Amino acid sequence: MSGRNCAVDLSHLARYTGGDEALNAEVLRLFETQTSEIVGRLQAILDARDAKSWKEATHTLKGAARGVGAFELADAAAFAEPIDPVRDRGNASLAIKAMETTAQAVQSFIKSYLER
Repeated sequence: MSGRNCAVDLSHLARYTGGDEALNAEVLRLFETQTSEIVGRLQAILDARDAKSWKEATHTLKGAARGVGAFELADAAAFAEPIDPVRDRGNASLAIKAMETTAQAVQSFIKSYLER
């Protein structure tokens, strides 16, 4: 369950947690909550045509995802970050879908990790 091909690279996370399973679980729980909140707000941010909040939300998601080793989600957020939701709603909508899909995979991975 580790490596860059998983939704979360547990080897990467272990660099910060020392491999402590309880700490991994706590970090992943916090990340899952943060991810749900951010991804859940993106459509409202797009609808509000709020470019500043868009950039902040995608940047925060990118950094948090990289921190725990959710590299595919980080890449989706990095792709979305420079999009101007005012001028490019179509690509912003596509970016939201990509982040939602990737976030679901990460959340599924985290759920499985926490249940073991």
